[in-house]
Amino acid sequence: MLSYKSFCFAVLVCVSLVISGCANQNVQPPKVDFSELMTQSSLSVDSLLEKGNQDDAVKILVDLAAKNPGRKEPWLKMAKVHFDAENYAQAIVAAEEVIQRDGEDREAKTIRAVSGLRVAAKSLNDLKDDVELRGDAHSDALGLAKVMRETLGEEVLVPPVDKSKKKRRRVSVVQPKPVAPAASGAETASSAPIASGGAGNPFGALK
Repeated sequence: MLSYKSFCFAVLVCVSLVISGCANQNVQPPKVDFSELMTQSSLSVDSLLEKGNQDDAVKILVDLAAKNPGRKEPWLKMAKVHFDAENYAQAIVAAEEVIQRDGEDREAKTIRAVSGLRVAAKSLNDLKDDVELRGDAHSDALGLAKVMRETLGEEVLVPPVDKSKKKRRRVSVVQPKPVAPAASGAETASSAPIASGGAGNPFGALK
């Protein structure tokens, strides 16, 4: 039979084990500061981008944003990644997420504005040579071009350098040749088409 001292010792050992087990259950892993997580994620993202792996880079930021829904930093980094890749639609979406969390973030507003302007400029450039564009769509396109031109401080929003050269060459070919060298009005008549060389430009009314 166990002696009284042995019994007490066994009880103490059991109690110690129980207390130790409870203590271990209450121990939680140390929380990592968000700024440190963001720094590590940014390094991983930059490394992936250097290798041309944009999808995995964006996935890291999406996961980080999901785990920290109140933070704007993952979305801002994501907006920059999309903007640099000329994925302007995705850049606008990510910038909007930033602005929802911080309405005063100028960098996000800049990305959203410039991305929107580039999307609109491309759309206008695609439409400006469409001679069948009529009605409200044409007026809206011209109005938007004017606003964008005034905002950017540019005389011509989308200057098609190559096409303008082609237009000048095309106009010079159409010029009528003077019938008689002695005709006094020939020179005036031949110079008239040159003055109207920009008539085919739908943005001419904005200059």
